[in-house]
Amino acid sequence: MAVPANPAIEEEHEGPTHHPTAPSHEFFDLSTTVDPSYIISLIRKLLPSDSASAHGVVSDVPNKGGAPCASICNDQQFESSKNKSENMDVDVSRESSRTGGEYKDNGGGFEHSGASIGEDAWEENGCVLWDLAASKTHAELMVENLILEVLLANLVDCKSMRVNEISIGIIGNLACHEVLMKHIVSTKGLIEMIVDKLFLDDPQCLCETSRLLTLGLQSGESIAWAEALRSEHVLCQILWIAENTLNLQLLEKIAGLILAILESQQKVVEDLLPPMMKLGLTSILINLLTFEISKLTSDRMPERYSILDLILRAIEGLSVIDDHSQEICSNKELFHLVCDLVKFTDKVEVGNCCVTAAVLIANILSDVADRASEISQDWSLLGGLLDIFPFASDDLEARNAVWTVLARILVRIHGTEMNSSSLCHFVSVLVRRIDLIEDELLNKQSVDYSPGSTADTRNTSLMRIISIVNQWTAVREEAESNGNAEFLVSETDVKKLLDICHKFSK
Repeated sequence: MAVPANPAIEEEHEGPTHHPTAPSHEFFDLSTTVDPSYIISLIRKLLPSDSASAHGVVSDVPNKGGAPCASICNDQQFESSKNKSENMDVDVSRESSRTGGEYKDNGGGFEHSGASIGEDAWEENGCVLWDLAASKTHAELMVENLILEVLLANLVDCKSMRVNEISIGIIGNLACHEVLMKHIVSTKGLIEMIVDKLFLDDPQCLCETSRLLTLGLQSGESIAWAEALRSEHVLCQILWIAENTLNLQLLEKIAGLILAILESQQKVVEDLLPPMMKLGLTSILINLLTFEISKLTSDRMPERYSILDLILRAIEGLSVIDDHSQEICSNKELFHLVCDLVKFTDKVEVGNCCVTAAVLIANILSDVADRASEISQDWSLLGGLLDIFPFASDDLEARNAVWTVLARILVRIHGTEMNSSSLCHFVSVLVRRIDLIEDELLNKQSVDYSPGSTADTRNTSLMRIISIVNQWTAVREEAESNGNAEFLVSETDVKKLLDICHKFSK
């Protein structure tokens, strides 16, 4: 894969102090008290200095593709939009009061009339709009007053990374409101301009661009966004960023973008996934997983856990897609990686990751059944699978996956062929987790015993446990009668384990 000349995105540094993120859903419909005229004045102050006439008109601003941008934001249009919005239930608010309703000259050359302002003042105004765009009411008012056209005009040949970041960040918050997504898509040249920002060398701009593209692929307008991404040049850049960035925030955002592609509607997957696979998506994801697991076992950096989760979910998503699952399921390195993750002893902070790993193991074993023989004597893995149940208590599919893996392993364990030491290890793993097993069996018991169901795989596992524990009991009794070394497993615990398995088996 070709590597861009400037590797600046590899630099890991802190972002700006004012960097709003995607708003939480619970904040979307909060009642607002911001005067519409204040928002309109902020939009006017974002007009590019080289595009505004004495009357504040921006017209026929070309984008990089040469297509003209519609005439935007003259005084008459702003006044019309203001009158149109006067009936909205809004008043002067805390946001307005923090600037006193007026902007003072901060040395950046700001003029209240809408003429040219300096970058510092533009940044201040843009950040206020970035925050306000989290509110649906404010966001709709902004779009009515042509903020998308204003931002597009700013993005055209913009040299300031901060202006790029804020402009895309505002659009990203607007995109959080599904009702406004059609406006974003229908603004001529805007999606293409946003995609073009993937080739910037600024991590914060790339973060906001990746976030916005992810929102687009998760929306009802995903096909329009996918069409803008389908160029091999663009897909190559996405994968290059994922493979090369050292910035954790950017890595998380780009991994989220890849996951959004895999989880999007069928047409998007059909259009984008084949070329991404040809560009090495599988090997890139596995390399990223290898690195994150190595970090997990050494540095224990909580800020990396979400990245690990996204990578695992992307790989798990690939493992169930026709025509591409075999490349995932046949990879031995991947299989051992996810098994190692399941065996990770401290699961409290990475429980979701371990759940995904167990689901991925189940998917692999369904395609390559012989792999189960490789892990049938791995008692650490057996214990790790049982340890996952509390983290999957509300996820029936994940619980089913764990039982499926257990069943595939246990049917390959033959108690009569195991020596006393192996039998003792097996029973020890189980009795140490009696409470976990009992809690799982009590959790939302299923009456569906159809092949492949949770109850079916659970029943198979329980019957195999009963058989192997009975074999161990026979070996133990024989050893005791011969005066051999004692077994360090409580007879009471063994009896309790058998009682539980008999109680819940069919």
